[in-house]
Amino acid sequence: MEAGIVAIGSELLGSDRVDTNSLELTRSLRAFGFELRFKSVVGDSIDDIAAELLRLAGRVDLVVVTGGLGPTSDDVTREAIARAFDKELVLHEQIVGDMERRFAKAALKMPEVNRRQALVPEDARWIHNERGTAPGLQLEHGDCTLFFFPGVPHELEGMIASSLRPWLEARGGNTGVEERRLKVACLAESRVEEMIAPAYAEFGRERITVLAKPGEIEIRASVVGRPVERTEELRRMHARLSSLLGQAVFSADGSQSLEAVVGDLLVAASATVSTAESCTGGLVAERLTRVSGSSAYFAGGAVTYADRLKREILGVAAASIEQHGSVSEVVALEMAVGAIERFGTDYALALTGVAGPDGGSEEKPVGTVHIALCGPGGTTAHYKGRFPGPRERVRQMASQWALDLLRKSLRSALCECETGTS
Repeated sequence: MEAGIVAIGSELLGSDRVDTNSLELTRSLRAFGFELRFKSVVGDSIDDIAAELLRLAGRVDLVVVTGGLGPTSDDVTREAIARAFDKELVLHEQIVGDMERRFAKAALKMPEVNRRQALVPEDARWIHNERGTAPGLQLEHGDCTLFFFPGVPHELEGMIASSLRPWLEARGGNTGVEERRLKVACLAESRVEEMIAPAYAEFGRERITVLAKPGEIEIRASVVGRPVERTEELRRMHARLSSLLGQAVFSADGSQSLEAVVGDLLVAASATVSTAESCTGGLVAERLTRVSGSSAYFAGGAVTYADRLKREILGVAAASIEQHGSVSEVVALEMAVGAIERFGTDYALALTGVAGPDGGSEEKPVGTVHIALCGPGGTTAHYKGRFPGPRERVRQMASQWALDLLRKSLRSALCECETGTS
């Protein structure tokens, strides 16, 4: 069966909002074998929405629409439905009552404007929204079924689970698309392509997708077929990709962030970490503490942007800064050692560099970053990076390389413990 998705909202036509709802809907459609033929974004215009609904209803078997079901004057999806399919809008008192009870639970009086959300096109079925006030709608038009859901992602996700997926499952049959993911860190996209080339030859290039962002690449393997068949094929594909990429894989199921993986490894090693940052301004510490439970392994950090603070807080030698400059391997290593001594942790990460856009030189151009790791027994590691791009990209990539340096060290230490080597 063929499907189309329409995301409604003038804000989605701007430059600061991303239509993530369509991605969530696409995953559900693919899982049940529906072929997505059209995906569109329409502003808050009754005429434009009505025209798009009519166009798609005549082309596909299923149309899923998000957005425009709120209480304000720019929420015009209901009016567009009425215009497109020549329907009257009928006020449902049961919906009004449900909304009033929801507001009452929060000790609030429902604003009169919310009554607009109880308007339902005649012949349409309204769908209860467990997570918000805007009900969804289901409408039949000829051979096409149309679902209308709120645009709030949290509400949409709940209604996909309760209403859309059961409908899809009943009509999609056993054939669908299933995928598995894995993530690698700090490799160029071209290098990943080279590494997984044998998998392309074995399973087909069209079944493997490579998605890149700064310092991280996600590889997706997908299979079309019946559940048992695709599960076994995906297992083989995933195992092959994992084998080809080796230790570069940091998330075997593609679900974890690098900082979460590092946190798990620190817990497994019963180890703690601290940070000493200059050019990243505390970004590594911020990423580590994004993870719930990070207090078990993250002790603290120092943002020593000024050379004076590198000396006074971390104990970096004035002679090291004078001789090598603050952006250098020597200073980065002394920062890491100083962090371990002052925070009393097993590991410390230190970063110093030129994030730009100013401050670079011929010897140390913008994007130059020194990353140092100090570990148990005084062991140290160092990485010098030259990260291209604007300031925020340099900072993000530097933090990614730092976390991956720690990940590799922890994996190595854990492997040595498991094998009984020292």
